[in-house]
Amino acid sequence: MVGVSDGHTSAPAPASARTRVGRPLLSLALASMMDEVHAHSGAVYLLAADQPVLEMAVMAGLPRAFAAPWERVGLSAPIPVAEAARERRLVWVGGEEEMARRFPRIAVVLPYPFALAAVPVATPSKVYGAVFVTWPGAHPPDLSDRERDHLLAACGRLAVRLERAVEDSVPPHAEPDLLGVPPVGGPAGTLGTVEAARMVARLPYGLCSLDLHGRVSFATAAAAELIGVPVSQLLGSQLWAAVPWLNDPVYEDRYRAALLSQHSTSFVALRPPGDWLSFRLYPSTTGLSVRITRARAVAEMNRSGPRPGDSPARLVTISQVLSLAGALTEAVGVQDVVQLVADEIAPAVGSQALVLLGSRAGRLHVLGHRGYSDARIVERFDGMPLTEPTPGTQALTTGVPAFFDSREQLERLYPGRQATPDGFAAWAYLPLIASGRPVGTCVLAYAERHPFPADERAVLTSLGGLIAQALERAVLYDAKHQLAHGLQAALLPHTLPVLPGIEAAARYLPATQGMDIGGDFYDLVPVHGKAAAVIGDVQGHNVTAAGLMGQIRTAVRAYTTVGQTPEEVMRSTNRLLIDLGADLFASCLYLGLDPQRGRAVMARAGHPPPLLRRPDGRVRVLDLAGGPLLGVDGAAAYPTTDVELTPGCVLALYTDGLIEAPGVDIEDALAELGGQLAETGDRPLDELADELVHRGAAARERSDDVALLLLRADD
Repeated sequence: MVGVSDGHTSAPAPASARTRVGRPLLSLALASMMDEVHAHSGAVYLLAADQPVLEMAVMAGLPRAFAAPWERVGLSAPIPVAEAARERRLVWVGGEEEMARRFPRIAVVLPYPFALAAVPVATPSKVYGAVFVTWPGAHPPDLSDRERDHLLAACGRLAVRLERAVEDSVPPHAEPDLLGVPPVGGPAGTLGTVEAARMVARLPYGLCSLDLHGRVSFATAAAAELIGVPVSQLLGSQLWAAVPWLNDPVYEDRYRAALLSQHSTSFVALRPPGDWLSFRLYPSTTGLSVRITRARAVAEMNRSGPRPGDSPARLVTISQVLSLAGALTEAVGVQDVVQLVADEIAPAVGSQALVLLGSRAGRLHVLGHRGYSDARIVERFDGMPLTEPTPGTQALTTGVPAFFDSREQLERLYPGRQATPDGFAAWAYLPLIASGRPVGTCVLAYAERHPFPADERAVLTSLGGLIAQALERAVLYDAKHQLAHGLQAALLPHTLPVLPGIEAAARYLPATQGMDIGGDFYDLVPVHGKAAAVIGDVQGHNVTAAGLMGQIRTAVRAYTTVGQTPEEVMRSTNRLLIDLGADLFASCLYLGLDPQRGRAVMARAGHPPPLLRRPDGRVRVLDLAGGPLLGVDGAAAYPTTDVELTPGCVLALYTDGLIEAPGVDIEDALAELGGQLAETGDRPLDELADELVHRGAAARERSDDVALLLLRADD
C-alpha cells in the first residue's frame, strides 16, 4: 500500500494541471507501475525543456535522500535512467555486481543488493523522460517477460498522457513523493491496543520502529534502557542522531542497506564504556523494526583481546572512495596508477599486495606490482596468452570479477596455481573496464583468509571501474609520450659528425609542460673540408611544430650541401617556410665555419645572439646583424657577420628556452649564462654542455624546450 508523504517539500502540480488531467499524473502512474511488477521503490524523471537534463519529478518507496546525487542528471551521464532515455530502450541491472561493473558511480554510493530497471518514457516522435524501479536483492537475476511487458506498456501509456498534457498547455510538474503508510499509532508510543503494548513490554529485549527516513516512531522501555536514552528523546529523531555513540556512518549505512535490499541485517555497537549491543534490522516497504539485545559473546571476545592473525574489519566509506577517485585523477602514467593503487586503495581495503595486468597482441602484460617478495612469481605471467585458463586472464577477457577467500578455493578452480605459490591466502580479481571494454585486471592479494561479503564485492568492483578509467588515461599518456620522444629523436641528429679543427657537443631538453616535444633543432653539416652549424626554434611545442622543424632542418642541410652561402641558405629557407603555408614562424642562427682560417660567417633570423668565450676566459655577446623571423617576409634579406674563431674559442648557440623563465629578466639570465661559460669554459665540452643546461632557467619547470650547441676551435 502506498500513501502520499507530507514530509517532502517538492511543489505539487499546479491546480490547473490537476484539473485538466484529473489526478496527480506522475504519482499515480508510478504507484500503479510498481504495484504491477511488485517493485519496492522507483522514480519518474522528466526531460528539461531547454537542456539535455533529466530532473526527478517524483520518487516512491524510499526517501529521496537515497537518490540525492541523481536528482538532476545530464542525458549523457553513465547511469541507467539516462541511458534508457538516451538510447530509448529498457536498461536492466540484475544485481550489485552487475551494477558495479556497468554503473560504478551508483554502486559506489549504494553498494547494496538490489535489482533495477530503467525505462524510457517516449512516444515515437519525442522522449519525455524515464522511469526507474527497483526490487530487493532476492529478485531473480533476469527480468521476466511479464515484468518487461508491464513496464514498457505502462511507460508508453504515461508518454501518451504526457503528450496530451503538453498539447493542452498543462505540462507536468514535480509532485509529492510517495512513501509508506506510517505505522498504526504514530509517535504516540503504543502499538494500537493496550494488550499489544503489554505483550511487547514483556519481551526480554528492546524493540523500536523506524520510518523510511530512519526516525524512531515507537520504542519500548527496554530499548530505551539498553540504549541509555529516554523514549521521549528517541521519538521523532533518527536513531543515529539521538544516540551519540551511534552517530557513525557505518550504522546509518546498515539502515540504508536494509531498506534498499529489503534484507534483514545486523550490526554490533559499543555503548561506552564497555557494553556491546546487537541491533537486528527487519525492513519492509513501510519502515524497519529493530531488535536490540546485549551482545555478550562480542563483549567477552573484546575483553580477551584480539586473537593472533585477526585483521581489523574494513569498510571503504563513500568519502574514502571519493578521496581515492580524486587521487587517481592525479595519475599521469601507468606507473603512477600502480603507485597510487598501492599507496591508497590496497591499504584501504586491507590488501597486502597487488598486480595490475593489461593485454597486448593477445597476451597478458604485467603493468606493475607491489608487495611480492619475489618478483619472478608475478613476472612469469608476462607474455602469457589470454587463452590460458588463469583467474587473471578470465577476469580480463570476460569482464567478470572473481573473489577467492582461500587458497583451496582458488586451486580447486585453477589447479595450475599450485605451481606458483605466492604466500597469500585470498585474492580479488577485478576486471578493469573503461569505455565499455576491458583494459586490464587488478589483482588484490590478502595475507590471511578473507571473506568477501556482497557489499564489499560491490565496492571493490566499483573501485575497479575507477582504476580502469585512470589506467586508460595513463596508457594513452604513455603512448603519446613514447610517440613524442620517438618523433623528436627521429628529427634531431643521433650523433654529431667528427670534423677537423672543430669539437662539438649538443643537448636537447623538452618542455616540462605539454607533450615533451617541440620545434627546437640543431645540426652540424660537413661541407668540403669546412662545416656549417645551425640552430633554430619553430614557435610552439607540439607535433605540428616538430614536423615543421624537421622540414626546416632538412632544407637547411640540402641548401648547405649544394654550396649556398649563409645568406642564401637563410633566404631559401625563409621562402620555403612561406610556401609551406604553415602559419608558424621560426628563429634561426646559421654559421659557415672555416677552421683552417679561424673564421665563422654568421647569419641570424630573429634568434638570440650567440656567446663567444675567448681562450683567456672573457665572454662577449655577439651582436650580429640579421633579418626578421623566417616565414614573415618573403623578400627579407639576411646580412652576414664575420667572426674570428681562433683555437680555444668556444661558441655557445642556444634557443630562448635556456634563458627565458617567468619572473626572470632576460638580460640578467643572459649575463648569468655568460658567467657560467666564463667560469667553466675550460672543461671538456660534454661536461660544459651538461653544466649549462642543468643550471639556471633550464633546470626549472620549463614552458619551452631547450637546445644547446657548443663549438670549440681546436689547434
